[in-house]
Amino acid sequence: MIFILAAVFWGSFAPRGSAQEAADRVAPETATALGTELDGPALAEAQSLKAAGRPVRSETWMIAAANPHAVAAGARVLAEGGSAADAMVAVQLVLGLVEPQSSGLGGGAFLVWYDAERGTLTTLDGRETAPLAAGPTLFQDEAGAPLKFFDAVVGGRSVGVPGTPALMQKAHANWGRMDWAGLFVEAIRLAEEGFPVSARLAAMVNADRERLARDPETRRYFLPDGVAVAEGYLLRNPAYAETLRAMAGQGVGQFYSGQIARDIVAKVQGADGNPGLLTEIDMMLYQVRERDAVCAPYRALQVCGMGPPSSGGLTVGQILGMLAAYDLAALGPDSAEAWRLIGDASRLAFADRGRYMADSDYVPVPVAGLLAPDYLAGRGALLAGDDALPEVAPGKPEFDHALNWADDTTIELPSTSHISIVDRDGNALAMTTTIENAFGSRLMVRGFLLNNELTDFSFRSHRDGVPVANRVEPGKRPRSSMAPTIVLEDGKPVLVVGSPGGSRIIGYVAKTIIAWADWGMDVQQAVALPHLVNRFGAYDLEAGTAAEALAGPLGALGYEIRTRGLNSGLHAIEITADGLQGGADPRREGVALGE
Repeated sequence: MIFILAAVFWGSFAPRGSAQEAADRVAPETATALGTELDGPALAEAQSLKAAGRPVRSETWMIAAANPHAVAAGARVLAEGGSAADAMVAVQLVLGLVEPQSSGLGGGAFLVWYDAERGTLTTLDGRETAPLAAGPTLFQDEAGAPLKFFDAVVGGRSVGVPGTPALMQKAHANWGRMDWAGLFVEAIRLAEEGFPVSARLAAMVNADRERLARDPETRRYFLPDGVAVAEGYLLRNPAYAETLRAMAGQGVGQFYSGQIARDIVAKVQGADGNPGLLTEIDMMLYQVRERDAVCAPYRALQVCGMGPPSSGGLTVGQILGMLAAYDLAALGPDSAEAWRLIGDASRLAFADRGRYMADSDYVPVPVAGLLAPDYLAGRGALLAGDDALPEVAPGKPEFDHALNWADDTTIELPSTSHISIVDRDGNALAMTTTIENAFGSRLMVRGFLLNNELTDFSFRSHRDGVPVANRVEPGKRPRSSMAPTIVLEDGKPVLVVGSPGGSRIIGYVAKTIIAWADWGMDVQQAVALPHLVNRFGAYDLEAGTAAEALAGPLGALGYEIRTRGLNSGLHAIEITADGLQGGADPRREGVALGE
């Protein structure tokens, strides 16, 4: 039997000065619980489990992702004997249709894979790349000043070469076992027959309707007759179905060197008022990179994720490594002292992130030095006081060369999606996928939106004559905060987790691992635990939750307190000796299914 869990509401669970800070007030994600209707017994089961606030349990396989239509497509693949890689393709194709503001063919992704037969971990880097004509001044005006964020985003200037199609095909070639074309069936059917617009998508279209109206194709799709699509509106996308048919029959060659590629380039270069630099050569040169996972010890666990160009695996690993000497289990989730330790460890890790982390194909990143036990122990010792650290600075990890980078202030806004899957053979997949800001560049072509991923580069190329590691360079991949994570114990996976959320992804994932590993929560409780996030000194507390009770105690420790919506999209699977448990973030529409 297949079970579905619509995530529990977070409010019912009691907790156990930079450019980025300014950006956080611009365009937050919309938070909604399950908004997509499912028919029959599945919906009744979902409502029952949601009310009880329990994780999904299964024996054979499990999937957790951001929209019930996408999860159902992946579940069918798994039920028919497909691998986690096969299911991911089906899920991503549907997500690009029903949750187009967050991910799709026009974006990029990072994937962490555990191979059960070999007992090995690897990662796929499907991050977008900058055009060959792009340079460090891409997001500066004629006087050399950084552009305003949305002046850079909307239009072709912000579009990098999409990586998601190539990543899907690479994952399928490596680990898939079902027919490639068959994985497209559900997405094509939904695109042609239509799907009911969810509450979340409707709210986000309405909130962004002015920017969505700038591109004619985008306007026709999301604002038919000049009116934003409403919840329940049956939205059809025949152009997307046609694109998928081409890819199903011919692979992704058409996307990178055929008519689809030419259409993408024409759209980017022809963007009214803000054209981009993307060319057909850029499209043809794109390659997915298979990279080693970055792993950091935590208690008896190994926490493994993406290395550069993502900062996710390194920064999560640093936070946990600094906390290893402290007994968070004894303090518990209600303790201001626990959150002081977590918050200041995060601040220290973010200081290192801002200085050292970027695309390691272009700049030397001290990965080993940043995760070295002695280095993290020294950084962790800075947490031994009683109050908030008055200031933090990057540390000096071990290098095998001389290096001098300036600090980065890249703006990252939260609109992304995460998929966690475990298949019947024990293979595990964590993939975080994005078009960056909600609706990306707002440019639509052939039924999908194009990313604005290049704005994840630093708009400044230098500070006081010192270069920024994450500056724009031809062919480079912008730094990311995406943190798809597989946690191992004795070399085998025990937790698969990840989230959207801009640079707060790192805090969301670290918090969830701590809640599960130290505070004994099941995966549903861990993802639902109210958020407290500190990256740059101010403590963000999730509005409307029990996190607000810590405002006074944390303020007394010296933190600036900000109460706000913190809309993650965590999806987690725990692997136990007795089977699988799945959890889906109550802040969004996601569900977990298993058999």
